[in-house]
Amino acid sequence: MLGISWQYLVAFMINFGLLLTLLTFVLYKPITKTLDERAEKIKESLEKAEQIKQESIRAEESVKAQIEAGRKEGQAIIAQATQNAERVKEEAKAEARKEAEALILKAQAQIESDREESFNKLRREFADLAVLAAEKVIEQSLDKKAHEKLIEKVLEEGLASKKSQLN
Repeated sequence: MLGISWQYLVAFMINFGLLLTLLTFVLYKPITKTLDERAEKIKESLEKAEQIKQESIRAEESVKAQIEAGRKEGQAIIAQATQNAERVKEEAKAEARKEAEALILKAQAQIESDREESFNKLRREFADLAVLAAEKVIEQSLDKKAHEKLIEKVLEEGLASKKSQLN
């Protein structure tokens, strides 16, 4: 035989089994337990980091949405202010037109009134001159030269009386 003793072989196998069992309970299980715990902590940390990353992305999207909503609201306010300014401008133009038209109508009415008054005054004066000339003509019968002199005299008297009334 080769020099293998069955007794030693069995003793070595028992020793190896005991050593394997002892190492399994003393070293292998605590080390694997520690490694599993560490792997679990790393996994939890990664999950937490991913969750924080997702929350950060959602928060960023929310901020972007709020900024865009604020921008749209600002543009709407600007557009509304522009419309209001245009409306006020148009109202002011319309009001100015109405006032101008009213002033023009008033001025036209005043001009027409003054014209009528001047025309009536001229008519009265002409009638007075005509009556005065008729009185003079009736007082004397005149030839053509005397008649012209009489008309000139009446006109001069009328103008003189007119100038004295104005002064």
